[in-house]
Amino acid sequence: MGLVPIVAVIILITTTVGLGVYGLRFSRSTSDFFVASRSVGVFTNASAVSGEYLSATAFLGIAAMIMLHGIDMLWYPVGFTVGFLVLLVLVAAPLRRSGAYTLPDFAETRMESRMVRRISSVLVVCIGWLYLLPQMQAAGLTVHVMTGAPMASGGLVVALVVGFTVAAGGMRSITLVQSFQYWLKLAAIAIPTIIMTLVWAHSGAPSLSVAHWGEPLSTFGGRQYPVYGNLSLIVATFLGTMGLPNILVRFYAIADGRAARRTSLGVIALLSGFYVFTAPLGALGRHFMPDLVRNGPADALLLLLPGRVIPGIGGTLLTALVAAGAFAAFLATASGLVLSIAGVLSQDLLQKRLNPMQGFRAGTAIALVVPLAVVPFLVPHHLAVMVTMAFAVAASTFAPLLVLGIWWRRLSTIGAITGLVVGGVTSLGAVGIALFVPTTGLLATVVAQPAAWTVPLAFATMVIVSLATPGAVPTHAAVTLGRLHTPDKFVV
Repeated sequence: MGLVPIVAVIILITTTVGLGVYGLRFSRSTSDFFVASRSVGVFTNASAVSGEYLSATAFLGIAAMIMLHGIDMLWYPVGFTVGFLVLLVLVAAPLRRSGAYTLPDFAETRMESRMVRRISSVLVVCIGWLYLLPQMQAAGLTVHVMTGAPMASGGLVVALVVGFTVAAGGMRSITLVQSFQYWLKLAAIAIPTIIMTLVWAHSGAPSLSVAHWGEPLSTFGGRQYPVYGNLSLIVATFLGTMGLPNILVRFYAIADGRAARRTSLGVIALLSGFYVFTAPLGALGRHFMPDLVRNGPADALLLLLPGRVIPGIGGTLLTALVAAGAFAAFLATASGLVLSIAGVLSQDLLQKRLNPMQGFRAGTAIALVVPLAVVPFLVPHHLAVMVTMAFAVAASTFAPLLVLGIWWRRLSTIGAITGLVVGGVTSLGAVGIALFVPTTGLLATVVAQPAAWTVPLAFATMVIVSLATPGAVPTHAAVTLGRLHTPDKFVV
């Protein structure tokens, strides 16, 4: 692809490392490392959350899925954005008022159980690793398209940069990095889309219509069973956001519940501004790159499209911008995921062996090594499909715990444990089959998109078991819920 895109990526990596070093100046305590001493402003936090949330799927995968499969794939950007609306309404402010550092902290406080905490810690790590896999794959694809280097090299670059940034400055560094990367990603998708759309219009705006491409429920990701696939995608994205540990930890880095609600509103606006460009990109890809539709790799659409639409230096410069935006997507999301995994590992598994800072940095290394080792053995899936697997697991485990834990006093410790185990085992088992075992037909759709059956199962298990074990309701449940729902101005 030429030297210019490579230079753009190098500049981005240098800037990311520089911001990480700058953030180190302000990271003097454990609170700084884990939650930035709860002093991040609303606008900065909303930009950082958006930067972290817009992963490889958002930047490369969604447009590719729309190009391949048409209108049904619009549920991806809609679902990812609406997920924050659900988070705003049900979880954001009460979760912030809990005063916890991590999701396992909240689970232990609400359920008054070390066992619930340990199960939550394991799930945080599993979801984080599952979410890191497509980031590593996307980085490998980007480096391979730009340079022809082996796919594994991209994941290694991301691991090295993220490992340094996270270990250097913790939450303060990551906040600076992710805020910057959101605005870079917005520019990297908006500018090329606008310019390429103008080129398409100037060429006479030929029709983009293709049989079945614009018909709802005609297919789902190239598979049969589109009704089930769409329903499962909606459930996973609507409820999975509130169960993503890397997103929830950001609500511990701000001042109070009111700031948490304002952050959520800001994120919804910023995500909407970004996702509006994915549908035009998919349509442009359908028109300008029919060979990519037939032969792939479809996830490389945004990297290859500018050079196809605008030959010469103009296309090269746009490609450089896109390449920088793609790496910003990998780095921002991977940074947040590694931060959440490292926080849990250092607090729950390594604290007896190492001091907090040493444990955090050792957890950072563990968080990165595992997905790097697993990626070569995965069954190929589109980036968007892989990310929704992580959403499905989050929706099947932490979503029931948060919703019921915040809004239902009768949730028992045994009910929470049983629901987490049932939701975790079924969803992780399903996506494990999808990732490592080639499947076809109905089984392929059910295991790759399990949320439609695993989420109701987890909710039902928590409710039924809790009703059957009223004696296991936490002793201080009423007091805890009172604190979660007390308006901030009345909190002393």
